[in-house]
Amino acid sequence: MKKQILIALVLMASAGAWAQDKNFLDQPYLETSATADTLVVPDRIYLGIVIREADTKGRTTVEELEQKLSARLRAIGIDTEKQLAVSGLSSDFRRYFLRGQEINKDKSFELVVYDAQMAGRVLFELEKLGIANVSLNRTEYSGMEALQMELKARAMRKARQQGRLMSEAIGQGLGKAIYISDSGYNVYPMLRGKVAGVQMSAMDQSEAYQPIDSDFQKTRVEVNVQVKFILE
Repeated sequence: MKKQILIALVLMASAGAWAQDKNFLDQPYLETSATADTLVVPDRIYLGIVIREADTKGRTTVEELEQKLSARLRAIGIDTEKQLAVSGLSSDFRRYFLRGQEINKDKSFELVVYDAQMAGRVLFELEKLGIANVSLNRTEYSGMEALQMELKARAMRKARQQGRLMSEAIGQGLGKAIYISDSGYNVYPMLRGKVAGVQMSAMDQSEAYQPIDSDFQKTRVEVNVQVKFILE
């Protein structure tokens, strides 16, 4: 008996869902999509830095290089406790016929800075230390979550405006939304690889750093929504 009741309830639920779908499909509706986008300047710039004993031909240990790196970054106003993190450590063991054995260590760091001017200053200071292995890991915009919400609201208003224009063109009114979907957000371009947006010309180590008044290339953030409105 309980089994029969359970089967009956399942059938009723399925029939109700089918009826709802049918009612949805039977309603005249208008479907439209809209996009909203904007340009932002990245305010979190992540630099990858690698220090190698081999670059100094074994004259300076990786520990000494790390101390010099940390001291130089602090001298230009970087909080190394918050902005600098170790991302990797390795050693290279080699045996030579005349010199015997040799072990060279590498250490990798990730440094976050907040504008292109400081990124350029870091490159300049590291070059003076003989550290040239620097790359751009990624860039981010700290206000991305709030920006997404703002763009989605703009896209929804745009979708409704489009729907109203289309419905009026056929002499009908635009009703409430019965379906809304969004496809997240896209960011163009995704900067990765060499330090793009920062250019340095060759200069003597005694010269003072002259920052260029420029920012990283702006990135475009885009959202897209799909909406179905009832036609009245």
